Amino acid sequence: MEDLISRIFENMVGRVYGAMHFRVYMQPAMAILFAVLDGKKDAADGRVPYFWSLFTEPRHRAALLREGWKSVAKIFILALVLDTVYQVIELHWFYPGEALLTAALLALVPYILLRGPANRIIARMPASWTGVDHARKGR
Repeated sequence: MEDLISRIFENMVGRVYGAMHFRVYMQPAMAILFAVLDGKKDAADGRVPYFWSLFTEPRHRAALLREGWKSVAKIFILALVLDTVYQVIELHWFYPGEALLTAALLALVPYILLRGPANRIIARMPASWTGVDHARKGR
């Protein structure tokens, strides 16, 4: 078990400095862009922050997860494909668990963590800056 954890950790660090390291920066950047855009839509609709609503609105959870997945699915799939290419080139093997972990870290985590804060920040900005009419939504 220690060998497995050690290999995963070593391989994850290698992704930051190895071939195709640009994706370690570009994929989270794209996830952040989609999180901000969706956070802006949430602010315009007067919704509570995304991550918070996953826990506080259980009857809407499935719809929220589908909506979030729809926004981030392409980035997640691209992360999987690029990690597969990376593994074949650098490791000469394919570890599907590592590919899923990498894709989740590069695409899902930034999106989930930043969509809600983007909503809150945009909701507090003047409408002239964001184009979001807060008065229309009762804010």
